[in-house]
Amino acid sequence: MKKVIILIPVFNDWDSLKKLIEEINENIKDFKDINFECLIVNDASTVDRPKLIKPNHIKSFEILNMKKNKGHARCNAFGIRYIFQNKQFDHLILMDGDGEDRPVEIKSLINTANEKENISVVAKRVKRSEGPFFQFLYQVHKLITIIFTGKKIDFGNYSILIKKDIEKIYSEASLWSSFSGTVKKNIKKINEINSFRGLRYYGPSKMSLFKLLIHSFSIIAVFKYQVFLRSTFMIIVLSYLNMYLGNFSILLQILIIIFNLLIFMTSLRENENDLIISHENLRDIEIITH
Repeated sequence: MKKVIILIPVFNDWDSLKKLIEEINENIKDFKDINFECLIVNDASTVDRPKLIKPNHIKSFEILNMKKNKGHARCNAFGIRYIFQNKQFDHLILMDGDGEDRPVEIKSLINTANEKENISVVAKRVKRSEGPFFQFLYQVHKLITIIFTGKKIDFGNYSILIKKDIEKIYSEASLWSSFSGTVKKNIKKINEINSFRGLRYYGPSKMSLFKLLIHSFSIIAVFKYQVFLRSTFMIIVLSYLNMYLGNFSILLQILIIIFNLLIFMTSLRENENDLIISHENLRDIEIITH
């Protein structure tokens, strides 16, 4: 029988997690040939956790409590390493714990994964729930990513990965900073499903403009060498166009240099050593049995 592990990071948002688990349980009930396990990475939450009940369609339900808050991306990175090193599984599903990754799409992820069992599947965002200004900035992010990396990255964490692909990324330094960038760089064959970004179960979105910038730069920084190469070419071309564009050409060159400096600084977030020793931040493991 196949085993699928669902990995969910959480910080304080326990009410959302509780509702999410209930909806996951409802959407996996028809997969009789799969054993589901669920691992919650508690990112050193500072509010009390309500009583959680193990759903009847999830065979194992564990909470990994961390000592210090490290952030969403690093919780995912730790969880991926922990699962690869300590668990037997066929597929790993990653999803956020606030409802924006819709549990109803788990069916599509699993069915698509079953069609080609040796290929991982990501949830491509075709519709988002944020306001028009945020959506505009997100489109700008995708455009800049294509220009400077040559990669189209239109998915986030929500995905189902095969064990072979997990092996390719679980020790990559970039995983400590960006999951989607690491997947795009290291996994050559990826299937996708169309995904609608859901609404948070409770409270406003935690994605601020600053966090969006860090998220965007973190993805692009995974491909920093391509960025530097393409930027060098752009600067050379712009230098030849100085006589036609004048000060505008100089301005563009300065902006490209500043952009590269920001990407380099963001790339310092990638830390292989911190990733390798991330297990030292694990305080304890709780097993929810009923």
